[in-house]
Amino acid sequence: MSPNESGKATLRRIAHAAMLARGLLPEPSRAALTQLDRLAQAPASDRDGIRDLRALPWASIDNDDSRDLDQLSVAEPLAGGAVKILVAIADVDALVAKGSAIDDDARTNTTSVYTAGGIFPMLPEKLSTDLTSLNEAEERLAVVIEMAIGPDGAVTGSDVYRARVLNHAKLTYNAVAAWLEGDAPTPPKLAAVRGLEEQLRIQDKAARALRRVRHERGALSLDTGNVHAVYDGAALVNVVSDEKNRAKELIEDFMIAANGVTARYLEGKGVASLRRVLRSPKNWPRIVQLAAEAGETLPPVADAAALDRFLASRRKADPERFPDLSLSVVKLLGSGEYEVEMPGESLAGHFGLAVKDYTHSTAPNRRYPDLITQRLLKATLAGRPSPYPREELGALALHCTLQEDNAAKVERQVAKSAAALLLSSRIGASFEGIVTGASEKGTWVRIAGPAAEGRIVRGFEGLRVGDRARVQLAHTDVARGFIDFTTGVQ
Repeated sequence: MSPNESGKATLRRIAHAAMLARGLLPEPSRAALTQLDRLAQAPASDRDGIRDLRALPWASIDNDDSRDLDQLSVAEPLAGGAVKILVAIADVDALVAKGSAIDDDARTNTTSVYTAGGIFPMLPEKLSTDLTSLNEAEERLAVVIEMAIGPDGAVTGSDVYRARVLNHAKLTYNAVAAWLEGDAPTPPKLAAVRGLEEQLRIQDKAARALRRVRHERGALSLDTGNVHAVYDGAALVNVVSDEKNRAKELIEDFMIAANGVTARYLEGKGVASLRRVLRSPKNWPRIVQLAAEAGETLPPVADAAALDRFLASRRKADPERFPDLSLSVVKLLGSGEYEVEMPGESLAGHFGLAVKDYTHSTAPNRRYPDLITQRLLKATLAGRPSPYPREELGALALHCTLQEDNAAKVERQVAKSAAALLLSSRIGASFEGIVTGASEKGTWVRIAGPAAEGRIVRGFEGLRVGDRARVQLAHTDVARGFIDFTTGVQ
């Protein structure tokens, strides 16, 4: 790190190099930039079967600093306590044609990369934060997922169609969550749109009903262990863990439900699709052992509902240590992957979400599988053949899984560089941690304050995932994101 270089500049440079090393493009290609100069907002025509839904009180809820807005939502009460939820997904395909230079770049990376040094968007910012983003007060094309949700949380009906929409309020997770919980006044943008407060209360009630059904089926309540950097200007001041809140859960519940509707819609039309799969965990015996060490019992065969009950019990009994337990379980569950489901076939489903039919469709500005799914939906709606032959879909499933893993490794590496930067002046300090990985490749531990993960280079014998350990900081390497610990105070 140059003495004149800011922490943010250092981490962005590290992220840039890490992306190149893993076959990811840190910036748009020249061909994509040339195409970008010619792009303008896509026209909309009612003759294409596009509905005009601009008058509905659509609103977005996202992170405070998000500019790539993929979805809006709106609710309509129905008889008997049911509610109709509409989720509008940005029509990225309207401007990013399959096989174009911009599409080729997106197909290479398959995802936006969110690092402590900044965001590296899958699509050029002129698209992802402007022309294809569902920005406030801007008319946009969208694919709408419509769901009828009963008071018991069951999805009793659904539809998919194209529409013109208008975002009437760009809201943020933290402000909406605090308002929903009664801890803060109505956010000004929420108060400014007539009827929107009631809208969000209806949406919140429907989302909680959806969530209740999923958890009855075994959906897991986990803290992911994701972190984000905190800056004061360009100076890095902390790395903190992301935390869930009620507004984040509202959007998550709607996205999970919309992804299920999309998967079933394509299956019902006899169209091959990309599915998001998380298999039953191979490391279930170690999860059973973690439960036993906490004085609880899990069945010998993987059971999502039993695991969720155990997690809920531990969250209530020991909230301070629950994030550590949660991270251990996340590691032991393994990673999701993309697979092709052909008509008439049946894949494994998603163990963590306790859903059978699941795809990714709600973030086409940020994930390439969602853009693929959008093209499949639009072709089906228009009565056209699938734009993706079986062989191409299969290759894309493998490629998207691989690049998602590469992007996650870059994000983790830069997060480690950020933590190493913060810890570089604290060599010799001791920390309480939890073991997050233990194999022939090494033993890893996570600490808090700052949130960081590093390798135990001495004294790791006998440690297993989920064990607690007191470690001492031995060495940091900011450029490589290395943080080395030893056990005990040396």
